[in-house]
Amino acid sequence: MKMFQSCWLLLVAFVPVTFSTNAGVKVTLTEKGLEYGRKLGMATIQQKLQTVKLPDVSGKEKVSPIGKVEYHLSNMHTVSVQLPSSTVSLVPGTGVQLSIANAFINLDGNWKVKYLRVIKDSGSFNLKVSGLAVSTTITVRSDETGRPAVSTVSCAATVGSVSVKFHGGASWLYNLFTKFIDKALRSSLQGKICPLVADAVSDLNPHLKTLNVLARVDQYAEIDYSMVSSPTVSKSSVNLDIKGEFYNIGKHQEPPFSPAVFSLPPENNNMLYIGLSVFTANSAGFVYNKAGVLSLYITDDMIPKSSPFRLSTASFGIFIPQVAKLFPGLLMKLMVKATANPLLTFEPNNATVQASGTVTAFAIQTNGTLSPLFILNLESSVSAKLFVSSSRLAGSVTLNNMNMTLGTSYVGDFKVTRLDAVFNMVLKTVVIPKVNAQLASGYPLPTIGQMKLVNTSLQVLKDYMLIATDAQFTS
Repeated sequence: MKMFQSCWLLLVAFVPVTFSTNAGVKVTLTEKGLEYGRKLGMATIQQKLQTVKLPDVSGKEKVSPIGKVEYHLSNMHTVSVQLPSSTVSLVPGTGVQLSIANAFINLDGNWKVKYLRVIKDSGSFNLKVSGLAVSTTITVRSDETGRPAVSTVSCAATVGSVSVKFHGGASWLYNLFTKFIDKALRSSLQGKICPLVADAVSDLNPHLKTLNVLARVDQYAEIDYSMVSSPTVSKSSVNLDIKGEFYNIGKHQEPPFSPAVFSLPPENNNMLYIGLSVFTANSAGFVYNKAGVLSLYITDDMIPKSSPFRLSTASFGIFIPQVAKLFPGLLMKLMVKATANPLLTFEPNNATVQASGTVTAFAIQTNGTLSPLFILNLESSVSAKLFVSSSRLAGSVTLNNMNMTLGTSYVGDFKVTRLDAVFNMVLKTVVIPKVNAQLASGYPLPTIGQMKLVNTSLQVLKDYMLIATDAQFTS
C-alpha cells in the first residue's frame, strides 16, 4: 500500500497553488515512470479487492424434479484475487487511466435451503469469478490548501462469468439451480468493484495533505516547489511546471530577476526528468546574500600550518612595509564579504559563478580591538561541478581566476598585485573549502515520500541543468 501511495505521490506531489509566472523547475514523468507506478499500484488494488464482501442473497426458484426451493447465501467473502493483466495510460488533458483485464476472484460463503416445505439443508459454497475487467480514470487537482488531491472521475467494471459450487449436504442436487443465482451475484459483485477502486485512490489524499510544498534547506532558506500552472498531460508524459524559487525563511521576497522560458528535450530512457533553471540557482544567491551570510572571517589558525605565510603584520609587511611598521608583531584578521548577488551561468557542460566582494584586513590589537588596514575589491570566477547525492543537488567549486583592486587604504598606497599570490592561497585553502563544505550538504530536489533517486545522471545545458533519473520507493 505504501509503495502505491508513493507512486501516485510521484504523479501529483507538484500540483499545489497556481501562480502566473514562468517555471524555475520543470519535471517530466515518462511512460517508463508510469509503468513502474502500475506495477506498484496493482498491489494496492489487489489488497482492496481482497476485502470484497457480498450481501446475503435469498430467493425462491422452481427446480426440476424437486419443485420450489428456498435458498439463502450468506457470509460471502474473498479468499483469493489474481490480477494477471493490467495497463496504465495517459489521458491527454485529464490524467491517468488504469485498466485491469482477465482478473479472477474466489469467494467462500455459506448456504441454506428448504424444499418440499419441510426438508432443510445447509453447507458451504465457493464462488469463482473470472473475466473481471476494470477501467478507471484518475484526475489530479489542487485542494483548498494548495496541496494536491486525486479523485476517480470515471470507472467501469464488468464480470465475465460467475460459477457457484455447493459443498456439504445434498450439494449434488443444489448445484442444479446455480444458474438461477449467477445473475444476482454478478450484479452484486460489479457494484462493489468501482467503489473499492475509488477508495484505493482516495486513500492517497490523507498522505498528500501531509506534503509541505516548501522544502526547507537550512535556517536561512527554503525552496518553493508549488506549481505555476496546471499539469500538462500528453500521450506520452506528465509535464509539470514548478516555481522552483529560493526564499528566506518566513519572508518571501521576489528577486530583481525572473525565470526565463525553457523546455526539456524529449527523453524517455528514464522515469523522471528534472530541469532546474539558472533562475533557481541565482534565487539562492539572492536569498543568502540578503540573509547576510555570504561573508567569512579568516584568522591565522585557519591558514594551513604548513604554509610559511602567516596571517600577521610581519608576513604582510613583506609586501606592504608600512603594515609592519605601524602595527608591529600583531596577528591579522580578514573579512571576505559579498557585495552583490553571485551570478551563475549555465552553458553546455559548463557552470560558472561570478562573485563580487570585498576583503577587509584588520590588525588585531593586544586588547582585541580591530584596526582596519585596507579594503580590497575582489572579482572572482569559479567553475562549479554539480551532482546528485541522496536525492539532493550537491556541488563543488574550483577557482578560475580573481582580480583585486584597492578600495581603501589606511596605511598608505601600495601595489595590490603584490598580494595576488597571498590571496590566491587564502581563497584556495580557506574560502573555497568552506564553500564546498556547504555545497556538499546539498539542496533538496523536488522528491516526495520515501522516494529514492537511482540511475541518476546530470547534464548542464544552456540556462538549465537536466537531471535524468529513475525512482524507487521504500516501505
